[in-house]
This record gives sequence, structure tokens and C-alpha cells, in this order.
Amino acid sequence: MPTETTVPGGHPDIVRQGLAVAVATGAYGVSFGAISVASGLDVWQTCALSLLVFTGASQYAMVGVIGSGGAPLSGALTGLLLGSRNMLYGLRLAPLLGLRGVRRILGAHVVIDESTAMSINRPTPDAARVGFWTTGVGIFALWNLATLLGAVAGDQLGDPRRYGLDSAVGGAFLALLWPRLRNRRNLLTAVLGVAVALALVPITPPGVPVLAAAVVAVAIGLPPGPADPTEIPTREDL
Repeated sequence: MPTETTVPGGHPDIVRQGLAVAVATGAYGVSFGAISVASGLDVWQTCALSLLVFTGASQYAMVGVIGSGGAPLSGALTGLLLGSRNMLYGLRLAPLLGLRGVRRILGAHVVIDESTAMSINRPTPDAARVGFWTTGVGIFALWNLATLLGAVAGDQLGDPRRYGLDSAVGGAFLALLWPRLRNRRNLLTAVLGVAVALALVPITPPGVPVLAAAVVAVAIGLPPGPADPTEIPTREDL
């Protein structure tokens, strides 16, 4: 009799977990769509960002910088820096998933925090692949659908400040950052980054303080140090 950990199509618990994470995470696409339109992007630009970039933190970063009056290039660079962590996830996942050819290319597009967390530490490569694809593809589909709904609705709402949506970007970032603050080095990085950004806000164009804070993070992260247990997300972080 086949067991749940040896047959890819027989992993109902993993599929259920992946779909649950996909529904919960995909729903946030509504807020991104509304915030993006409120920041000055139109509906199709917003949908293209979710379709092609597909990493929530980078998308929030880009529209946050643009919405505060920063240059699109500054927003793109900020998003690129935040998205670079997915490269580390990919290095960890590549030998685990063993994808080749077109599947490897498609898989690279859905390497995000959630798909990584739902595949790391599975008992077999088959189970890891089920967790990865179920979560990654599920979130991709729902995130893009929710983005469209949020963008269309946001386009009808008008000024987002009347509803408090202008503070949603900061709230979303804090939620993404919170699990990483269990590590002292990360906590120190966050404190110094905030201090540098606040000091530069009155004297630099929008977007520059965020990039300067990122430089602080890179400077602290370059010297070798103890392993960071929060570097790769786990299911407990979701």
C-alpha cells in the first residue's frame, strides 16, 4: 500500500496545507492592488507587476517609494534588493527539488517565502515538490486574481488616505519583518536601518532613505557571523 510520503499524488495533507497558505496569502493581493493604484500606477501596470515580479515585499517596496514621490528607478532598486533573498532560497531549494528544463524555469518564478517554507524540511523530495508546487502555483494564481480585484476596486475608491490605506505598506512590511527579529543581529540591523532612514528623510529625495538603510543592512551582513536560524522561512513563520 503506497504511503503519503512516497507517492506525489498521495499527499493530501501537504496539498491541503499548501492551499490554505495560498488562500491566506493570495488574499493580500487585494490590498496590494488597491495600494498600487493609489500610488499612481494604473490597473494594468499593477497587474503586470504582480504577474512578472511576483514577490510581495518587492512589490510593496516599489509602490511605496513611488507613492511617496520617489523616482521609479529608486523603487525598482529597493524592490530588487528585497527580492535578492529569493536567490538564497533558490540555492537551498535547487538540490532538494531536482527540477530540470522548463520546470526549473517555471519553478524559479514561484520561489517565495511561502513556497520555500512549505517545501523545506519535508521527509522526501516528492513531498517537498508537492508542497512547493501546491503553494507556489496556488499563491501565484490567487495573488494575481486578488491584485486585479484590488486594483479595480482601488480605482473606484479615490483617495486612499480617507480609508487609512496609505499606512498599509508600512504595516505589511512590519508583518514580513517581524519573524526575522528573533535574531539579535537582525534586530540590530533593523534598528540601525531605521535610524539612518529617519535621519535622511528631511534632507534627501523620497526613496533614498530606504536605499541607504539597505546599504546599512548589507554592510552588517557582509562579515561572516553565526548562522541565522531565520534566514530560510519555515512553516511556523507562516
